Amino acid sequence: MRWGDPRRTRALRHPKENTALLVCLAVTALAVTGALNRALDGESSGQPLFVLAIPLLVFFVRGQLYARQRVNGVRISEAQFPEAHRMVVDAARAFELPQVPDAYVVPGHGHINAFASGHGSRRFVAIHSDLFEVGGRLADPEALRFVIGHEIGHIAAGHVSYWRQFGISIADIIPGIGATLSRAQEYTADNHALEFCPEGKEGLRVLAAGKYLYRDVDFGAIAARAHTDQGLFVMLVNLLSSHPVNTWRFHALIDRSQPGRLL
Repeated sequence: MRWGDPRRTRALRHPKENTALLVCLAVTALAVTGALNRALDGESSGQPLFVLAIPLLVFFVRGQLYARQRVNGVRISEAQFPEAHRMVVDAARAFELPQVPDAYVVPGHGHINAFASGHGSRRFVAIHSDLFEVGGRLADPEALRFVIGHEIGHIAAGHVSYWRQFGISIADIIPGIGATLSRAQEYTADNHALEFCPEGKEGLRVLAAGKYLYRDVDFGAIAARAHTDQGLFVMLVNLLSSHPVNTWRFHALIDRSQPGRLL
């Protein structure tokens, strides 16, 4: 099943995402090939078998993650959080998904986060309650709409497919390699969100100051620091992060003349 319009996704994809993906695929392919050769040579250590078991491990982890949302989360529907449900439906239609992903509110315990994943033919979005409150009790629906557009963007761009996640599984545990692809994917998802709800981009201030203080934060001031707050350790923090640092990420949402900075 194809998720999203390939031509539209190409236009919104970070230009270096596919290059980073190829590097990750190559790393995983080399690791699996090496493990297979060692297993055929009769190596008795468990390492080759562990590497060869990764496809099953990825399948198991994805299935368990989906089940956890289904049994512990609050499913967003026409009856439960109908406004958020309309946002999910609107985003799925905007990016021409073949079906509307499931969506859940899950306990945040103070964490501001949301994520998208899948299992089998299903795709789903989970939003931490602390972030979901921004669009509900704190009355900033555009911010929530941007978040939902971002997560649906991950699905439309193919980031949550089983084969992709298996293909990058080894690279993901190597510092800086998998994280670089992840940052490119975040920029791609931001591009989807910006097209879906441009007025909601400043809702990302919640990542910098939390759900109660973010309205007092100057989005542009954080973005401007992308040019002033630089240096070796800033680059190192970004290199090891799965998401672009806030200054670079906010700047990429303001300055649309160039893609978000990866390194």
